[in-house]
Amino acid sequence: MTSVLVHLLLGVVSLTLLHTGAEAEMCAVVTITKDWEHNYNADFSSATTIPFKGLDLTLTFDAPVDSMSFWDGSCEKIDDTHFHISNSKFYETGMYVDFNIQVTYSGATRPDIVAVEMNGQDACDGTLGFTTDAPYVQPCAATGMEKYDYSQALCMSFLFYEAQRSGHLPEDQRVEPWRWDSAMDDGADVGHNLTGGYYDAGDHVKFGFPMAFTTTVLAWGLIDFAEGYEAAGQTDYGRAAVKWATDYFLKAHTADYELYGQVGKGTDDHNFWGRPEDMMMARPSMKINKDAPGTELACETAAALAAASIVFKKADPDYSAEMLEVAKELYAFGDEYRLEYHKSITDAADYYRSWSGYGDELLWGALWLYRATGDDTYLTKAQEAWDEFNLAEDALQFSWDDKKAGAYALGSMVDSDNIIYSNALKAFLEYLKNDAQYTPGGLIYLDQWGSARHAANVAFISLWAAKYGDPADADANREWGEGQINYLLGDAGHSFVVGFGVDPPSHPHHRSSSCPIPPDSCTKDNWGFQNPGPNPHTLYGALVGGPAKDGSYNDKRSDYQHNEVACDYNAAFTGCLAAIVENV
Repeated sequence: MTSVLVHLLLGVVSLTLLHTGAEAEMCAVVTITKDWEHNYNADFSSATTIPFKGLDLTLTFDAPVDSMSFWDGSCEKIDDTHFHISNSKFYETGMYVDFNIQVTYSGATRPDIVAVEMNGQDACDGTLGFTTDAPYVQPCAATGMEKYDYSQALCMSFLFYEAQRSGHLPEDQRVEPWRWDSAMDDGADVGHNLTGGYYDAGDHVKFGFPMAFTTTVLAWGLIDFAEGYEAAGQTDYGRAAVKWATDYFLKAHTADYELYGQVGKGTDDHNFWGRPEDMMMARPSMKINKDAPGTELACETAAALAAASIVFKKADPDYSAEMLEVAKELYAFGDEYRLEYHKSITDAADYYRSWSGYGDELLWGALWLYRATGDDTYLTKAQEAWDEFNLAEDALQFSWDDKKAGAYALGSMVDSDNIIYSNALKAFLEYLKNDAQYTPGGLIYLDQWGSARHAANVAFISLWAAKYGDPADADANREWGEGQINYLLGDAGHSFVVGFGVDPPSHPHHRSSSCPIPPDSCTKDNWGFQNPGPNPHTLYGALVGGPAKDGSYNDKRSDYQHNEVACDYNAAFTGCLAAIVENV
């Protein structure tokens, strides 16, 4: 069986060893490792196909026992033949539950353990096949909200981000039992702890550039649609989603003028269809520095940390201040040492090359730093980027690659006396409504890759403008933005959000959720990819790629163009849901 790092489930798993009669033999899952006069050491080892946390264990012996030692927790004698041991923080690695005990007795007969029951299952028959039946039940309750349950969809979106977490998962992790600790050696190749952060999409690379954009936009929604988050009860989950990324960015900033921007090699990663918990390939760590700079990466990460510093300014002032200082350093790095980041992190060129160049990140990062600091120096930097790179033109989308449209909106707020931003925002919104392409059903169609994501991204800009832009256009902007989100939630006749609404996607192109338990069956005959049935685990809240230009959509795992998921797909979509909740 493939060895994996097993993260133990929240909650207590009860193991009970039952007495079945003196004629029974020692349980097959118990092995005596050392036997001496009136004492023995024994190992307990049983297979488990899912992670679990916590031991609450009653041992029953077939003869009296004087005392028992359990070194991994507490031990209590109930009577001569029953002992209770427990450890709420019990932690195991591998695919086995393993621990050992020492038994001391004074009688002539060695007291043996004769039966084992684990969560109602007999684990004493020697098959070592214990499985805890703990199905994942998503915790996002329906609210009855109409036209669609936007609050429930918002809640589910954060479940998707939990499913994308890399590293050591926290105690309050809700996605279980199919996600647990993974990639715990990230950064070991360069002597830094680079665990944490998010897996990018249906794969397991940690691409820093789109992760930073995701974080900036999630933070933006938390700031400017705070009332919607509060009404939906999702503010804390939103902050947790942002912090999971910003904690990683702080780790990745390992020195002045140094930032790790990718962990994992695209080709090697994409050739593996399995769970991140089972990865065996090398995961190289790649960085930018003075000798190999990367302006887009540095400035987008600066934007993410600056925006997050606003999110946490009251909730955690010290953390906010720490992020803001790093944001300043990274922006200065990106501005002083200018180079397209894919020329330094070359593996990113085939996946997340910024075709728009780095001018938009210089503008975007400066605006976020001004909003976070109030320092006019950053408004000057923004104006310089605007003029140098002619950023008033050619905004056709809002994405991890091209931030111009987002900068128009943000600039119109933080530099309201400068009409360049509000004019550009108005022109962009008019382009969306009047000149862009649409599917026959009415979804704006800006790109064949992630069409649903692009629609949600610009819907965010429109909904933001409805609240903060020209009041004369507010109703039209709100109606248009809500219409795009409603299409994704069900107006197309089905949902594009996994686990939500009518006829949602059930075969998303996503390795982890496609792998059954036990996991070794995922890679056998490429079962996880080839399985004609739905993914064994529902990836609640994930927005899939979306329809083709003609409006067609096939729920096929192999169709990664239309059915893959990604962290950046959900970022603006999440903010849109909060914006709509504010007005329902």
